[in-house]
Amino acid sequence: MWYFRSPEIAFGEDALSRLDHLTGKRAFIVTDPIIARLGFAERVREKLQAIGIESAVFAEVEPEPSLQTVRRGAEAMLAYGPEWIIGLGGGSSMDAAQAMWILYERPDLSPDAINPFDILGLRQKARLICIPTTAGTGADVTAGAVLTDTEEKRKLEVGSLEATPDLSIVDPQFTTHLPRQVTADTGIDVLTHSVEGYTSTWANDFSDGLCLQATRMVFTYLPRAVEHGAADMEAREKMANAATIAGLGMGNSHIALAHALGHSAGALFHIPHGRITGLFLPYTIEYTANAGAGRYLDLAHILKLPATNETQAAASLAAAIRDLMRRIGQPLSLQAAGVARENFEANLEPLCDRAAMDVSLVTSRRVPGGEDLKRLFEYAYAGRPIDF
Repeated sequence: MWYFRSPEIAFGEDALSRLDHLTGKRAFIVTDPIIARLGFAERVREKLQAIGIESAVFAEVEPEPSLQTVRRGAEAMLAYGPEWIIGLGGGSSMDAAQAMWILYERPDLSPDAINPFDILGLRQKARLICIPTTAGTGADVTAGAVLTDTEEKRKLEVGSLEATPDLSIVDPQFTTHLPRQVTADTGIDVLTHSVEGYTSTWANDFSDGLCLQATRMVFTYLPRAVEHGAADMEAREKMANAATIAGLGMGNSHIALAHALGHSAGALFHIPHGRITGLFLPYTIEYTANAGAGRYLDLAHILKLPATNETQAAASLAAAIRDLMRRIGQPLSLQAAGVARENFEANLEPLCDRAAMDVSLVTSRRVPGGEDLKRLFEYAYAGRPIDF
């Protein structure tokens, strides 16, 4: 038996008006300083005020949110007592809001103790709304959050099916003026989610169609969104939708090897999540296919790439992803991403150790041992296609 979890999703022009139908007295908005300065939090507060809901704003979420920030936000929630938690921003703000909400409901828990096996008993105090302001993470529809332990310099993937948001509001007005680099970084994250969601060992009939559609949408609309920005509202809206569609797909399947490598390298080298996981994606496709373990033929066909078998499909897909990354200015190697050789060599052992402990390995179709992990990182540093 399997489950498919999804929030209610309001999407398209003026989707923010879905807030008009809320009832309650207090809402707690979790966001970051940039989103607050852009006036997005105030826009949400005005909507809430118009229907008689007062609100507080916690605008302290940093990129790759830390355990310390989550604890601080949960304490502020406990003092305020909201009935609605609203995660407003990119994946960091939505992940932080989700984790804070769990701790608000369950202050007896430590963040690293949140897991999919224990019953948490959520929604006794509040419900969760997510409003993405980037087109990338899919955190508005998923049950997991990625937090950073700043002391141990590692990432934690925590979550529970109970923690799936109640409502996702995908309003393209919030992504219109994303900078070119952020558009590229978050957009390639959508592709990694859709490809890994389709090829993970937990893939299923309900998630497959979502992942295939999101993959096609990224190849069609991401270059346009990066190149034209606010001038191409169709591309902006389609990428906002693709991010949520891919989030639903991989959230009801799972991620895989590219995320395991990306979580490790992102934490150690401070590279944005989407950029680093996207960098590893073609290498992990090649690595998986070299063992005859791929599931790439349908992905190649939906993109109209040349392929008559899994081996050809993997090669075509990896090449197409690299071409897409060149078009949108993404690095194709760790060296091109700015990692100095001495820094890479000094961190190679912890890179491998942390990747080996990542839960994303569980659903990878080919799971690397210690020596293969080392070689994968070395090849990705040099930009060398995987031949083992």
